[in-house]
Amino acid sequence: MIDNQISNYDISEIDGVITFKNENTTIGFIRFNNKGEVEYIFVNPIFRKKGIAKKLLNLVKDKTGKLPIPQDPISPLGKKLFKII
Repeated sequence: MIDNQISNYDISEIDGVITFKNENTTIGFIRFNNKGEVEYIFVNPIFRKKGIAKKLLNLVKDKTGKLPIPQDPISPLGKKLFKII
């Protein structure tokens, strides 16, 4: 059932936020700027491990023409905790 919901979703983009939704819920979203910096990325736990985050990041790359990178954290503690995989 979940795999069917993944193939039937709508994509919307408003003010630097790309959202994947199906008829029941938000599947995932990403907030980014025109430099390709990603402020926030979220995938609904039910839909994780299905390539949704990768699709969102690829849309940012297509939209900005740049590889997505994490935006610098506001807190100095965030820099110590954040690690790019």
